[in-house]
Amino acid sequence: MKYRTFSLGTAALACAAALAASPSPADKAASTAAFLEAMKVLNHPRCMNCHTTTAWPTQGDDRHRHTFNVLRGPDGKGAPGMRCTSCHQDKNQDALKIPGAKDWHMAPLSMGWTGLTPGALCAALLDPARNGGRTGAMVIDHMRHDELVLWAWTPDAKRKAPELTHKAFVAALETWVDKGAHCPAP
Repeated sequence: MKYRTFSLGTAALACAAALAASPSPADKAASTAAFLEAMKVLNHPRCMNCHTTTAWPTQGDDRHRHTFNVLRGPDGKGAPGMRCTSCHQDKNQDALKIPGAKDWHMAPLSMGWTGLTPGALCAALLDPARNGGRTGAMVIDHMRHDELVLWAWTPDAKRKAPELTHKAFVAALETWVDKGAHCPAP
């Protein structure tokens, strides 16, 4: 009978690699808790109004259907003849009560979050087919720098900003990814 032999160094490296790939219960718990903290922003109307799974955006803190029968359009930037940027300019228009940020548009349908549980939303954010081909680090970069995301913390006077600061939101996302990007149970 032949036996396959390994040096102690190779076996130790294989064991160490297997242990490194397995998250500790503490890391998994910290990652999941951080994602649930970030959900305070992700489920906020400032995000949900444009991350719909419908052919139209919603608006306001009550997330009612957008007035004027506004539709998503083929590219998420409004229907022909009624583009999002026809009303939504590069900054808030306080006198008209119209919010604004550069390149105002809806998220693609693949990035729709309406009705998703925290676990399903977490999985969607990690799925390159649904998140615009982003890695976890790229999702964080999007949340850190995108002007539409940043607008959530500078809404006009009639809208409420998320309860977490932008800095706390990004920190929660960083912990979520750094500790293994674990999702809550569906």
